[in-house]
Amino acid sequence: MRQINRHPTSGMRLMLVMLPFVLLLAAYFFGSAVRLDANPHDKLLPGLQQMLDALSRMAFTPDKRSGEYLFWVDTLVSLARLLVGLAIASLIGLCIGITSGVFPMWRASLSPLMTVLSMIPPLAILPVLFIVFGLDELSKVMLIVIGITPMLARDLEHRACEIPQEILIKAQTLGANSWTLVLRVVLPQLLSRLLTSLRLLLGSAWLFLISAEAISSTAGLGYRIFLVRRYMAMDVIIPYVLWITLLAWLMDLALRQLHKRCFPWAEGGKA
Repeated sequence: MRQINRHPTSGMRLMLVMLPFVLLLAAYFFGSAVRLDANPHDKLLPGLQQMLDALSRMAFTPDKRSGEYLFWVDTLVSLARLLVGLAIASLIGLCIGITSGVFPMWRASLSPLMTVLSMIPPLAILPVLFIVFGLDELSKVMLIVIGITPMLARDLEHRACEIPQEILIKAQTLGANSWTLVLRVVLPQLLSRLLTSLRLLLGSAWLFLISAEAISSTAGLGYRIFLVRRYMAMDVIIPYVLWITLLAWLMDLALRQLHKRCFPWAEGGKA
């Protein structure tokens, strides 16, 4: 049988899913054991117990100065910034995507603009954002908005342009005006695509958030990682990175389940 026609069974699929993670963990802990055996005070590859102790100290022991549980405070602060940025970017991207994708006159102006803006590296204008919006929360949220809105708008515009013209013509024949056509025909299609696009852009959104927090912040997951790096505190950095990865995966899972529940008819609903 050709390899292209072979499909894993349910049990084999679970094993294949777990295999890369098991190999990565085995390689890490083997390297950690070798380094710690040579130097018990090695900080580059901390052992499991060292990371658990650091996590207990950050998450379950109040900070001596503030009395806060730093791990959870950092998590709430970062999630708030991220969710606000994603919400604003989604609203703006959806509006631009509909306008540019449905109305040719607006497309002639907005489409080239979104193309050019999507090519600007957001991190390159981070100093400009700090100057314009200050060093508080707004600049961090705006980096996420500026970073993903153009790509989101372009993707939604392309999806709107993919809607068969026959459907739009039929809706107009049945008496739909432009507003009704947007609400009843275009919007459901783009809302489905919006959830898929957000899943694909989650990694970029986290990147922009961590970068902004690393440069100017007093709390947040990115701030904490770059604060403790000067002490080479890998026992703190690695759990924080794994926690960020888990949060991103949970957000992706939530968006995927929401997509399945709200748009079971959409292509890619089983993704």
